[in-house]
Amino acid sequence: MASIFDSMSFAHGPAMKNRFMLAPLTNCQSHEDGTLSDDEFNWLVKRAKGGFGLTMTCAAHVQAVGKGFAGQLGIFSDAHEEGLSRLATAIRAEGSLAFVQLHHAGMRSPSKLIGGQPLCPSDNEKTGARALTTEEVHQLIEDFVLAAERADRSGFDGVEVHGAHGYVLGQFLSSEINHRTDEFGGSLENRARLLFTIIEQIRKRCRPNFNVGLRLSPERFGMRLDECLEVAKRAMTSGEIDFLDMSLWDVAKEPNEEQWQGRSLRSYFLELERGDTRLGIAGKIFSGVLAQECIDEGFDYITIGRAAILHHNFPTLCENDKAFQTTKLPVTREYLANEGLGEAFINYMAGWPGFVAE
Repeated sequence: MASIFDSMSFAHGPAMKNRFMLAPLTNCQSHEDGTLSDDEFNWLVKRAKGGFGLTMTCAAHVQAVGKGFAGQLGIFSDAHEEGLSRLATAIRAEGSLAFVQLHHAGMRSPSKLIGGQPLCPSDNEKTGARALTTEEVHQLIEDFVLAAERADRSGFDGVEVHGAHGYVLGQFLSSEINHRTDEFGGSLENRARLLFTIIEQIRKRCRPNFNVGLRLSPERFGMRLDECLEVAKRAMTSGEIDFLDMSLWDVAKEPNEEQWQGRSLRSYFLELERGDTRLGIAGKIFSGVLAQECIDEGFDYITIGRAAILHHNFPTLCENDKAFQTTKLPVTREYLANEGLGEAFINYMAGWPGFVAE
């Protein structure tokens, strides 16, 4: 039986030294033009030093108009490559795989932040977003792929395509949000066309041993579990991605939809055919025991978010103490600063109820 401390190979890219993946965490630490800051650099490299087998950036926006939060890392311009290259080199020097998550916020881009109207599959009255034209959808595909090529040139081992949490790719997948009548709307196959075209083109245009992952979330933002399961299965059996990163909010929860209740949400994804794709899970994994439990059930790796904020060396702590659990909340600003969070990140976490002691 596999251990969370075993190495893990991928179909294309290099192997992870263990089963701990750092989640792509919003941290608001980059410069407003999207270039890498020292705070962002230090936060990520400290996690690589702390034992994570794969260290992933926050969501990095592939178009300026797709920015989702202040201080977001950018990958929409060649001007970002210098900082990205510095980051990739430092992460890999610690024996961790270096990854960028590719993102576009779509209708969730604040108009004040982007200086204009946000974009969406269809006009959206609630957010004030306007529908992308078909030509703009094709440009969006190209910009995701160009971002992946920048990551490739900058020395990263791979990218994760952000299809989760109601951002633009998830907006296209949602029948509640996507009311298009062209080839990118209507049936699930059409609504998923944007996502799968991006993945296919990244695979074609980046180097053969470039690792491509996908993040999905099966609930909220107009997502239905049955459709997410279908998209997940297609992605894993396509031969195009190396790993699927399922963000469940809480790995212990049951589905929100009543007809699927009676068992854990995570259990449904274990039943899917995978091909050579690695399947991971994220959501309130705060102990080494729960991490190993997920591996014992059949997941290939775990993605760590809040536990990595609290403990830069969460993998090492779990290895040294099989019963390790994260420290209790709230924690002080000084505690988080010692864990490598910059002031902007600490201020962001202070917005999470009960996280930072004030």
